[in-house]
Amino acid sequence: MQLSPSAPSPSPGSGNGGEWRTPSVESLTELVHGFYAAVRADALLGPVFENALRDRWEPHLARMVDFWSTVALGSKRFRGNVFGKHMALQGVTPAHFAVWVRLWGEQTERLFAPEVARDLQITAHGIARNLFLGYFGTQPVFGNGADVEGASSAAGH
Repeated sequence: MQLSPSAPSPSPGSGNGGEWRTPSVESLTELVHGFYAAVRADALLGPVFENALRDRWEPHLARMVDFWSTVALGSKRFRGNVFGKHMALQGVTPAHFAVWVRLWGEQTERLFAPEVARDLQITAHGIARNLFLGYFGTQPVFGNGADVEGASSAAGH
């Protein structure tokens, strides 16, 4: 998914402060840092990420910028085993995926024009689907960019 370097002008009242970011290393850095700030603040996701990363947040953020730069811009800055790293995490439930997808959607919509945000969300949904399948052996269903099948029932347990 390589994104176009130009994004449409913001629409009036879009709630983004009147400026859409264009896909670039800088805007993807802003996206990654904003997203992971929201992850760390989230009551469900925060502990999982803190336990996995502990004092390695800065290197993780840099790798995620490299990952999204590779995905969105074709930079080829990232090399790694995304699936293997995530499969090593313990205690992940469908509810974690629902929150992850929701927070990603919020951050992409905050920074990018709808078309760019949608492309980033589609890519993230694909990643989440593959990881979900690895964890649970079933395909999730994403509804309006926020829900994963089974997440609402899992969240209550």
